[in-house]
Amino acid sequence: MTLATTVPVSYVDLIEPMASADAELRAALRAHGLRWEAYPDLTGAARERGVAAALACPMQGVLKYHGLSDWKYRIAFLPSISLCNDAGHTLTLVEFDPDLPDDSATINGQPARGRELERVQQSLDAIRAVSGATVHARVTSRNVTRGTRFGKGLGSSASASAALALAAIAALYGEEAASNRRLVSCMARLLAGSGCRSATGGCSIWLSYPGIAHEESFAVRLDDAGQLDDVRLITVPIDSRIGLKTEQAHMDAPASALFRCWMLNRRDEALACIAAARAGDWRTLGQWAELDSMRLHGITMSGSLENKLIGWEPENIALFRMCNDLRSGGVPVYCSTDTGPTAVFITHRDYEEAVVAAIEATGLGLETIRGRIAGPARLVDVAWAQGALGVEG
Repeated sequence: MTLATTVPVSYVDLIEPMASADAELRAALRAHGLRWEAYPDLTGAARERGVAAALACPMQGVLKYHGLSDWKYRIAFLPSISLCNDAGHTLTLVEFDPDLPDDSATINGQPARGRELERVQQSLDAIRAVSGATVHARVTSRNVTRGTRFGKGLGSSASASAALALAAIAALYGEEAASNRRLVSCMARLLAGSGCRSATGGCSIWLSYPGIAHEESFAVRLDDAGQLDDVRLITVPIDSRIGLKTEQAHMDAPASALFRCWMLNRRDEALACIAAARAGDWRTLGQWAELDSMRLHGITMSGSLENKLIGWEPENIALFRMCNDLRSGGVPVYCSTDTGPTAVFITHRDYEEAVVAAIEATGLGLETIRGRIAGPARLVDVAWAQGALGVEG
């Protein structure tokens, strides 16, 4: 059964051009030898009880997105591309138990309530709905960073969404269903849209446009042959002094006069990034990541006449200028930010030391986390996850 999604009235006229662009992107992916599974029929496949654990890494946008054409199914207005980042991860344990009266979730050691719990339940509801299951679940999840903090904009909501989806599918339907990357990606989209790309890992494209069916909006990994193994990601966590909320950015962005142009330019940009990822051309990916960081914030900041949502902090200006200076001196590096000030520097392993030294030389007292492009969300041993999360077996 195809699940239709809604479209804001003010964007109905862009359904056709964006759907046409989507068809071209899928054709390009197939031309590059990339394929994806059929969306499975899981009617009646749910277990009475089950438990599974999964680990997923956050992502850093190359071609970014803000704004949702359908909030229930978290459908983006335009396709997007990102790199998974091993600077952190989310570990999630899901247990379906017929004796549970309701769903519950513990996140980073604290019981989830309100909107936080509601978003977890929405994901669980969608996963149950494909089979008609009604059994409730207990969710335990923790975000982990290799630094001292996450900052704002590292993409931990994406890793949380991917880990939840994979663990819940495996617990309710088994590992065979959990091996279907298209299913996992679609379900990972429902807590945080970018979770669909954390689910597939590496450099992934999320196929999306206004009005696309739920089953057709998923991510595909582009670097399936180690093309980007030499890329290094240097993460600089920066906290948001305004307490920036991603959902507010999603609400503001479509009101910007720049938003439609962003959508209509995306086809050509995505085609260029697909070709770059397939060829291992990390510099092209870095160039687009830096440029679209600026466009993302320009669009978000121009979504309101009265209250501008300014997501950067003063440190960001110094870091972008630092990249210009480094490139002028022969060091290829590109700075990327998503929703918030946390910066991720994309460079080659040969220049990692020079970039870290330059960040330290700014005198801003910034922390650096050295990392690489991470793989897809994966299942992990339940007993190990219980121990790591402090859950009794």
